[in-house]
Amino acid sequence: MRVSYEQMYGEFLRVLKKYGLNDEKASLSAGLFADASLDGVYTHGLNRFPKFIKSVQNGSVLIQKEPVRTAAFGNMERWDGQKGPGNLNAYASMTRAIELAKKYGSGCVALSNTNHWMRPGAYGLLAAKADCIGILWTNTVPNMPPWGGKDAKLGNNPLVAGIPHGDIPVLLDVAMSMYSYGKLEMYQREGKQLPVDGGFDKDGTMTRDPGKILETHQVFPIGYWKGSGLSLVLDLIAAVLSGGNTSCRVGKLSTETELSQIFIAFDLGHFPDRKEIDSKIDETLQDLKKSEPVQGGRAVRFPGEGLVQVRAENLKNGIPVDEGIWNAVRAM
Repeated sequence: MRVSYEQMYGEFLRVLKKYGLNDEKASLSAGLFADASLDGVYTHGLNRFPKFIKSVQNGSVLIQKEPVRTAAFGNMERWDGQKGPGNLNAYASMTRAIELAKKYGSGCVALSNTNHWMRPGAYGLLAAKADCIGILWTNTVPNMPPWGGKDAKLGNNPLVAGIPHGDIPVLLDVAMSMYSYGKLEMYQREGKQLPVDGGFDKDGTMTRDPGKILETHQVFPIGYWKGSGLSLVLDLIAAVLSGGNTSCRVGKLSTETELSQIFIAFDLGHFPDRKEIDSKIDETLQDLKKSEPVQGGRAVRFPGEGLVQVRAENLKNGIPVDEGIWNAVRAM
């Protein structure tokens, strides 16, 4: 089933207004949700929207709250998200990091006490469109075992990097787990196996069955022990710089909330070799694409390259949706 971008945006806008957001905030939030699905990140667009509304209903998200600055150290600031909507808090934080970068060359906002930021790639794109390199990450509720362990003690702590490159910026948007939980749930709903092993089943056997991994919560860290270590340091840096919670402390709450996040921007306009920077980026990407494909007909691509094509197809043909989720949103 496919629906138009305008239909999807309109439904999100209607529901968000119903739950108390004013026109400006509802429009921004609805756009962030709809853009995620438009760009093919279905797990954090339509598929995530009902979970967001449940978080508003159970009090995890205080929909009227806005982030407030608690400390400033030159080009770095601490902000308290006050448990407000995660995507609006993240958008405001990345915007502020860009403002600091335009003034100082670089800027950093460390955000505490916030909620799930939905599609994080949106904020990397926001930086790239402002001619900034953007680097950002979050911690999460413990949902991944450390390498060598069985119990979930780490978050899968997504990391994003956005780099300006004309109309098609480089955009890396990855969780520290082989598959995000949203992706596992999507594969399970569609009755599909994972392309590669994604975690352990209850017998401790590697499996491609998303249902068995969701049952055990034993997802693989990316790079095994390397991803496990990276998850830990991202968590600690976010908590230390923001003054907020670690994943360990988030895990002691009744639900996933009060997260810590980092937003960093570097303004390329401050560099004297700005034109040469573009040349270096383009040369590297073109060289990467010359690599001989393992599978015929499947060209090597850089992160984010396929986004423009998916966006154009979905604008033309409509956005593919899970009919059950779509009808649930329409019924809200």
